[in-house]
Amino acid sequence: MATVSPFARSSAFEEPRLQGREQTIEEMYSVPESFLEIEVRNPQTHGYNRKMYTDYEIVCRTNIPAFKLRHSSVRRRYSDFEAFRDILERESTRVNIPPLPGKVFTNRFSEEVIESRREGLERFLSIVAGHPLLQTGSKVLCAFLQDPGWDKSQWL
Repeated sequence: MATVSPFARSSAFEEPRLQGREQTIEEMYSVPESFLEIEVRNPQTHGYNRKMYTDYEIVCRTNIPAFKLRHSSVRRRYSDFEAFRDILERESTRVNIPPLPGKVFTNRFSEEVIESRREGLERFLSIVAGHPLLQTGSKVLCAFLQDPGWDKSQWL
C-alpha cells in the first residue's frame, strides 16, 4: 500500500462533506462572527517650536469579547506607542512584537512624514490587536486601544 502524506488531499481520506446548500444573501452579507477593525487617523500637530508633537486618533470597532467596548476612539502620540510597545514586550515574552515605524529627525511635521508614520502605526496596531494571545493575555492592549485616560506611567 502506498504511503499517503498527512497533507495530501484525497476524497478517499476526507470526512464526508456536508451536503452543501447555497449560502443565503443574509449569511453572505451579515456581520462576521468576530471582527476587529483598527484605524489610525486624523493626525493633529500641537505646540510650537521645540515643544511640537503630533497625536493620532485610534478608532477601534470590534465584537471580540476580550475588548470592553464595541466602538472606541482615543488619541495617542508616538511616545505613547513606544511605551505601549515596551510594555507589551515585557508582558508577552512568547509573542514577537513588531517594530514601530522609525524615529524621524528631519521634516518630522511634513504631511508626507506624518502620513507615512500614521500608516505604520495603523499596521503595527492591526498586527498587535489581531494577535489571539495578546487579545486574551495582555493587560495593556485593551486599555491602550480603548481607555482615553490611559497613561504610560501607570504601566511602567
